[in-house]
Amino acid sequence: MSDFQNEMNRTVQAFVAQISELARRAAINTLESAFGAGGARGGIAAAVVNAVSAVSSPVGRPRGGRGAKRTAEDLEALSTQLASFVKANPGLRVEQINKELGTTTKDLALPIRKLLADNVITSKGQKRSTAYFPGRKAPKS
Repeated sequence: MSDFQNEMNRTVQAFVAQISELARRAAINTLESAFGAGGARGGIAAAVVNAVSAVSSPVGRPRGGRGAKRTAEDLEALSTQLASFVKANPGLRVEQINKELGTTTKDLALPIRKLLADNVITSKGQKRSTAYFPGRKAPKS
């Protein structure tokens, strides 16, 4: 590549990095003002930063393309998150759970099967109308 192309690539990459940082700051400021954090940089500000970071990191399947396997720790974490969510929000369908957790139905299929087998959650209904409720057994901590 010529010097001109190299310089152009560096300039474009720096510009993209600046725009990304500005967008992140704007999102944090918007969330802080929505939660009434005002000028305080305390727990709410930290929670907002964690929320923004969580949005940018994947919840369901790891990157690696088709057929990438999840680790036992990833599955356990997703199962625990799902069990807690169902306990706090009983009666939701998988589409509604996906919307709230930022997952896909495929991501939740195995954790749901395991939680149902362990009686941590229960289900009512069939196919797409299946709703999930807390089971009789407490989720693992």
